[in-house]
Amino acid sequence: MTGLDTNILLRYMLKDDDSQSQKAERLVEQLTESKPGFVSVVVIVELAWVLEKVYNFADRQIAMAIERMLQVDVLVVEHHFEVYLAVVALRKGQGHFGDALIGAIARRAGCKQILTFDRKATRLPGFALL
Repeated sequence: MTGLDTNILLRYMLKDDDSQSQKAERLVEQLTESKPGFVSVVVIVELAWVLEKVYNFADRQIAMAIERMLQVDVLVVEHHFEVYLAVVALRKGQGHFGDALIGAIARRAGCKQILTFDRKATRLPGFALL
C-alpha cells in the first residue's frame, strides 16, 4: 500500500498543474486493489479545507469530490464509513465537513456527546455547547 498526500489527490482531481497532474494521474492509474493507495482522514480533512478555502468549492462540490474518492476501488480511505457520514452531513448543510467527521469518529468510539464552543457544530448530531 502507498500513502497519498493531499497535494497528490488535488492534482489528480483538479488537473490544475500539467506536470504534477500527469504524475498524479500515472500514479493513480498504477494502483490496484492488491496494491492500493491509502488516504488518511487527515488528508481527507485537508482536502475539504483546501477545496473550500483555496478553490472556493461549495459544500455540495466538496461532498461530491469526497464521495467519488470513496467509490474508487484502488483507494483505501481511513474511517471510510465515518467519512461517508460526514459527506451526508455536509450535503444536508449540517455543518463543516471536519466537524461532521469529528462527530462520526467520536460516536464510533463510543462518545455520547462532543463538547464544543462552535455554535454551528451543534447542528450536527451529538454536539453540545460547553
